[in-house]
Amino acid sequence: MSPSKLQIEEIIDRALAEDLIKGDVTTEALIPGNKRGTGFIVVKKEGILAGINVAKQVFHRVDPELKVEILLEDGIRVKPGSRAAELSGSIASILKAERVALNFLQRLSGIASETNRYVEAVKGLPVRIMDTRKTTPGLRSLEKYAVKVGGGHNHRMSLGDGILIKDNHLAALRSQGLNIKEIIAKARQNSRQDMPVEVEVGTVSEASEAVEAGADIVMLDNMNVEDMRKAVKFIHGRALVEASGGIALDNVRTVAETGVDFISIGALTHSVRALDISLELEAQ
Repeated sequence: MSPSKLQIEEIIDRALAEDLIKGDVTTEALIPGNKRGTGFIVVKKEGILAGINVAKQVFHRVDPELKVEILLEDGIRVKPGSRAAELSGSIASILKAERVALNFLQRLSGIASETNRYVEAVKGLPVRIMDTRKTTPGLRSLEKYAVKVGGGHNHRMSLGDGILIKDNHLAALRSQGLNIKEIIAKARQNSRQDMPVEVEVGTVSEASEAVEAGADIVMLDNMNVEDMRKAVKFIHGRALVEASGGIALDNVRTVAETGVDFISIGALTHSVRALDISLELEAQ
């Protein structure tokens, strides 16, 4: 689900407050308030555009009288020199909004672009590329939106979107003498009946135990490809299978060919490189 306008406004307001807490002393000292101009948001690298409407909202939050014409929509593949938007109005307002608008646009476009590389790498195979909760604090809704723009899919938006029994949950409960079957049963007993239960496993035997215990999804964490194949063959459609951990562009297709249903990749959001985008101003 895409973030609402209210969610985006709240995120933008926090970012603007961070940048303008003491005003823009440079612009205020140099640029008259009535000085007008035109600017273009220009892409410097090839990629997938994401966040152009967020950037537009930044400019309008700073100055509702700024005219912002979007020239390229989210999801478009852009090339160096592509003009994504045209701005006109108070130069002072444009300069005050510039960095925050570009921060959002560059980061979200970087996420969409990286996601798309993974999606293209597994093209033709019945697998979904998914994100994780390894997002920038406070920006999850926007970053997960950017993943979708790039052709990926969202994993849990929050801890309330599904039961995912991870290694530390297992360690805490195994210390009490519980096995995977008992842990899954405990999770089902203490949650809504329609809540999917996913279990993280690190070995083929654990994967077998999880599916025999009735897990809806089995996450193969940091498994080698051969063990993934064995686990998928054993599970044989009785549960969905997710691969996670140690996955990069150079091995994602090999992982997909094991037959897993999902591949979750934290790097889509936690360490992505921003797409190079700038604002070029023309004074009048």
